[in-house]
Amino acid sequence: MVRVEIPENSRDGAVVRLDAAGAARVRQSGLVDAWPDRDGWRVLPRTNMVGAVRIGDVDLVVTPKASFSSVLFMVGYSRDWGAVGSEFSGSESEDLWPAVAETLARLAGAALKHGVLQGYVTRDDALAVVRGRIRSADQIARRPGLAVPLEVTYDEFEVDIPENQILRTALQRMSTAPRLPDDLRHRLVHLYGRIEGATVITPGDRVPAWRKSRINARYHRALRLAEFVLARMGLGTQRGSEPVASFVINMATVFEQFVSEALGAALRSLSRGETVAQYDAWLDMRRRVRMRPDVVHLVGGRPRIVMDAKYKLGYTDGGYPTADAYQLLAYCTSLSLDQGWLVYAGSKAEGAVPVTHRVANTGIDIVQWPLDLSAAPGEILGQIDDLALCAYRRLDALDAAARLGTRGSAAKGTE
Repeated sequence: MVRVEIPENSRDGAVVRLDAAGAARVRQSGLVDAWPDRDGWRVLPRTNMVGAVRIGDVDLVVTPKASFSSVLFMVGYSRDWGAVGSEFSGSESEDLWPAVAETLARLAGAALKHGVLQGYVTRDDALAVVRGRIRSADQIARRPGLAVPLEVTYDEFEVDIPENQILRTALQRMSTAPRLPDDLRHRLVHLYGRIEGATVITPGDRVPAWRKSRINARYHRALRLAEFVLARMGLGTQRGSEPVASFVINMATVFEQFVSEALGAALRSLSRGETVAQYDAWLDMRRRVRMRPDVVHLVGGRPRIVMDAKYKLGYTDGGYPTADAYQLLAYCTSLSLDQGWLVYAGSKAEGAVPVTHRVANTGIDIVQWPLDLSAAPGEILGQIDDLALCAYRRLDALDAAARLGTRGSAAKGTE
């Protein structure tokens, strides 16, 4: 197995020995692009995409700014997996496949701790005795004049329900992933075997729908991850024999969703206001130029805090694209706010800290706040909490100053 690692958003990529069919499958994964090169095929990661793709004996890995375990934590937090930092860590190698597999094994093990979930499944069958209800129309159409067998519909209490089908399929597919430690692969196979009787979904078939309820509550986190795995993990064969496996994540989407969810939770713990993700706003008076700030915190229905998440590292001097500041200035102006926050996925400068810019000839401040995604999952949440607290304290200070100014004006009016 030839392993090739490429940093996320690398401009140089790597040269890999592939044939034309292998290069086509690499492109189809959505992780990288490939062009013919003198010594093979040059592969370049697509913008903000991370993950892994295995084509035959070539193993391509696009590594993120954060560890793969932190990436999974951010995905889980934003997708209601009930994310706990200690549960979202992979093997010591911090490799993608072990990180996903370890997390799935842990959540599936917790879901199955008290046994396999069962539920009622509606079956149509031809039986010698009456069970459930007789389908009279089918009986007449298929067996006119015959008393038996009977076309019946009945409910069976069994394990072959959507929850178990999804979880068992995810375990089965993940157990075939490359670079898994033997003990981890055995755990996945063991958990797969515990759900015996549940149908394994054929690749390409629709994943069955399930509904959250009190009965299946212990499955919720495992099912969310299982659905994520089934949506992003491709398995197949090339030329009928070479194995193909891929797992691809769009980090820009993950980062934006995580920041929105985490900031919403942090602000709710500080304020009785409402935090809205992808807030609907308009730049112009005629309401023709729509804006969608990532996070807006409202108090009494009025926007008081605006933040926008940017999956960017900026420049080596610590700066960031000017267009981001222009965008946030538009948000602040339209929402009548004197401060906005740009939340970045880090910085290329060493020891980067939050920086505040006062817009010339205005009273508007733009704060650029870099997060350190290389930190452990719990520490990343701590950074989000610090950001929310800083924004809330400024809001509280402004409200206090406004109250003081109102009292001062009232006192002058009584003199």
